[in-house]
Amino acid sequence: MTKRLSKIENAESLIRHCFSLIDEKDYSHAKVDIDKAYDIYKSENSIEGISICMSLIAFLNYSVDNNSYEASMSLLNDATYMAKRSSSDTAWLVNELILGNINFAEQNKDVALIHYNNALKLAVEEDKYSLSDTINTRIRQLQNGMDYSLPTKSDPLVSLVKISRSITALTDIDELLQVIAEETKNAIQADRCTVFLWDKDTDELWSKVALGLDSSQEIRFPADKGLAGYVVKTGESLNIADAYSDPRFNPEVDSKTGYRTKTILCMPIMNNNREIIGAFQVINKIDGVFTKNDEDLLVAIGGSASVALENAQLFDKQLQMYHEQKLMFESFIDTLAMSIDARDKITAGHSTRVRMYSTLLAQEIGMDPKDISLLEKAAILHDIGKIGIRDSVLQKDGKLTPEEYKHIQEHVRITHDILSRIYMSADFRIITEMACSHHEKYDGTGYYRHLKGEEITLGGRILAVADVFDAITSKRHYRDKMPIGNVIDILIKGAGSHFDKSLVDTFLAIPVNKIVRVFLSESHGKIEPEDEKILSQYDLLAIHGFATSENLSENNKKILDMFNKYYTGQTEIKEENNK
Repeated sequence: MTKRLSKIENAESLIRHCFSLIDEKDYSHAKVDIDKAYDIYKSENSIEGISICMSLIAFLNYSVDNNSYEASMSLLNDATYMAKRSSSDTAWLVNELILGNINFAEQNKDVALIHYNNALKLAVEEDKYSLSDTINTRIRQLQNGMDYSLPTKSDPLVSLVKISRSITALTDIDELLQVIAEETKNAIQADRCTVFLWDKDTDELWSKVALGLDSSQEIRFPADKGLAGYVVKTGESLNIADAYSDPRFNPEVDSKTGYRTKTILCMPIMNNNREIIGAFQVINKIDGVFTKNDEDLLVAIGGSASVALENAQLFDKQLQMYHEQKLMFESFIDTLAMSIDARDKITAGHSTRVRMYSTLLAQEIGMDPKDISLLEKAAILHDIGKIGIRDSVLQKDGKLTPEEYKHIQEHVRITHDILSRIYMSADFRIITEMACSHHEKYDGTGYYRHLKGEEITLGGRILAVADVFDAITSKRHYRDKMPIGNVIDILIKGAGSHFDKSLVDTFLAIPVNKIVRVFLSESHGKIEPEDEKILSQYDLLAIHGFATSENLSENNKKILDMFNKYYTGQTEIKEENNK
């Protein structure tokens, strides 16, 4: 009994492989498999198996020679009789499928549909060979007026659906070209497919997709060259059964690559206005030559593809325009910031450093990259209102009088007035809010709107920390840099009143090698690799501990001296002396 089961299982495996070979139209090898299975079933007197094999032998005989129609149908009738005797749903299913296939091929489409529907009903009960997808594909092909020669493994209708979905799913032009070319190749059962687009500005055809070659390499050539150029310029389609006998074919590419082009289907891609926007070039039909049905299918694919391609090209142009506008906006921002630097050389670079400190702090708290980008713009623009402050106050060497201090406070209101007059999208309006909030205090005693706590936007609270830190660590008209211990004291004492305490805590936890890089940014100096490695292990809070300690260890003193070397600019002096 066990030996018999093993033989039957072997026969069933052969039949499964036979169906796979039939999908690939490898009829000769399929015949070898089915003959082996037939011998097994005869030796085991399996009526079900004999019926299945007879149905498949009839189909293979017909597929190899259409003139054997009558003999194949006679064999199928015998298989039908055997299926009745076996009472096997599987034998009936295979028999009905084969009857459907032969009638479909003979253009007896109504009869074919009856047999396919019978097979589909049987597959609900028993589908040992997973034939449901094949049956459904054949039914769809029949209902849509397609040809029997189309494959079942790669359903052209499914390919059309995939390409149609790409209209809304894909915006990247290169990815879209890849999808269209791949699905076109599968649907038409060709060896290669290239989708060319017509660049009318340069009068060139180009593509980044040439399946079977290096798909990442861009192909670009004059639009009046090659077969693709011919169909683009003339609007004609080409179906070439023998490439080397056609004078329009250039065999040089084959000679360079070693590839052998046999059959070619080349067709223009037209948009809804019947304007040519590119071309399909499909090469080497896997089984025979390209048919009229292939041409019709390529037209259908082209209808969907043209919409997708034009949408992607439009998106690409809009993206390019957006980048250009972004660059223009950023250069405008930089120009505004430079106008402040030009008025007061001693504070030049302040806005840039505030941007860098703000970015470090924002990254530490995990701010979204998009929000960081907006914060950076606000940092560059936060002092733009100083353009409206008198030079006598802005550039004063000594301490400001109460009246002068009140006047300089106006710069945040002026910042708001200037930025609010610049047209910005809704996303960008937060830049104005952040920029004019950098002098607000967490306890509500700041200016100019006296906002309190989280009434101040997060970006504004970040700028407040960065602005004060840079102001007291930078040289001014009337004083040198403040000692680092005093600087950090100011931040610690202001936490919870002037500043958001959580932001101060985070800022003081930033590794000091990153802070040192900001110190060096203006002079374009570099931190020594060994110093960077050491300083990366300490934060500002640790430096504060070293700076305020009365009993500093030798090692900690070296760390503090190393930090101060960069903070006070001693490295810059050393570099100048070495020149």
